Amino acid sequence: MFRSLIIPLAFVACFSNAYATLKPVSLFSDHMVLQKGVVVPVWGTAGEGALVTVQYNGQSVSAKTVQGKWMLSLQPLPYISKGSEMKIFSGPDTIHIQDVLVGEVWLCSGQSNMERQLGPRPPQQPIYNWEQERDAANYPLIREYYVPLKYSTTTIPDVNNQWTVCSPQTVSDFTAVGYFFAKNLYAKMQVPVGIIFSAFGGTPAEDWTSIAALESNPKLKDMIQNYAKTISGPGWKPQGQCISGLYNGMIYPLLPYAIKGVAWYQGESNNDRAAEYQEILPTMIANWRTDFKQPEMPFLIVQIAPHKGMRPEIREAQFLVVKKVKKTALIVTTDCGDSADIHPTHKQPVGERLAIAAAGLAYGVKGEYSGPMFQQSTQEKDQLTVTFSHTGKGLVAKGDTLTGFEISNGQEYYPAIARIQKNRIVLFNEHVPHPTLVRYGWTNVPKVNLYNKEGLPASPFRNDVSNN
Repeated sequence: MFRSLIIPLAFVACFSNAYATLKPVSLFSDHMVLQKGVVVPVWGTAGEGALVTVQYNGQSVSAKTVQGKWMLSLQPLPYISKGSEMKIFSGPDTIHIQDVLVGEVWLCSGQSNMERQLGPRPPQQPIYNWEQERDAANYPLIREYYVPLKYSTTTIPDVNNQWTVCSPQTVSDFTAVGYFFAKNLYAKMQVPVGIIFSAFGGTPAEDWTSIAALESNPKLKDMIQNYAKTISGPGWKPQGQCISGLYNGMIYPLLPYAIKGVAWYQGESNNDRAAEYQEILPTMIANWRTDFKQPEMPFLIVQIAPHKGMRPEIREAQFLVVKKVKKTALIVTTDCGDSADIHPTHKQPVGERLAIAAAGLAYGVKGEYSGPMFQQSTQEKDQLTVTFSHTGKGLVAKGDTLTGFEISNGQEYYPAIARIQKNRIVLFNEHVPHPTLVRYGWTNVPKVNLYNKEGLPASPFRNDVSNN
């Protein structure tokens, strides 16, 4: 016998009006930065069938609510450096969003080296010179939107946070790398800069990728099936960790906010699976580019810094991804590491190099934006000659002699005598006749000193994998 179901009228009213109140997602809030020069989606919730209108900078655009949700688009906007108002209204509801700027918006994501804020975080060592950096951080045109740490088994629509204006009182909570990136980008362009801070320590790249994207790559089938085993090893694991959980909880809520590109600092948690990472990272990049509706959205990839536990293969994987995937740049950090600390304290050079890469890759600023990248090697008698891209105004050694090169003829590797000849490196060793193999910085903590004259370091490599 079935009992009749009696639903209180108050509950029905509450359910039917779940989206009755006009509400944009929290990305559209006071102090926000909109992306210049592109179509800008604006979205949120309201009563079913309601007509929602957004007014900003002389534009007035309307859309009807469908299934409790509305979305519309503003046409491309110019730079706006003086805070202005956006008005959103529907029927009797009106929302006034104050101090809106239009500039350059970047998503800063990854794991702990991106998540690390400028201020103290015991027991980690303090960021180098952080107090002086804090005291000088009077940049009202730099703003940050922080995405709270959250794994989710399902996609969530909003993280319900707000934008923060950069000042000495607020910057201690900004991502350190992201802040130094924004500070240097602002210095170059003198326009508003918004950073969306979405990073979570101790997390692998597959957790930042949608399950649909992962499943679309047949080479990742085994990884998906064995995911539970992959994350069950030693070390700290985030609570609630699940495949695609960070995409669901920390990327999906941002879609499709208009951004310029991504600064990505991650890889430590994929260190033991470098070959697989060569598939995961391009899959994630393609996934985000599709979901942000930007097929060639710039990706700036910070290479893992020297550390006793970080194998050269993970740096190689990042190097190979940049060679393979268009509109990417590699930010080399061979001189920014700490062999004993996975969280090196010198974040300033990382942010500075991110800004240099953004200027060249995303904004077409003339000049070199990358360190030397291995192209090919050729063998002649008892010498190997190595050529590079991104040599800029020429190759230089920081120090009297080049270090970090090794050569082999298929047996044992020996340290190479390395000489710069214009934009090439000539290598030899009397113990290695007819050398065919070369590697550079091929160790967990490389001691290397090859740069271009613009001051950007060369990436580690080995030619038996990278030659083309």
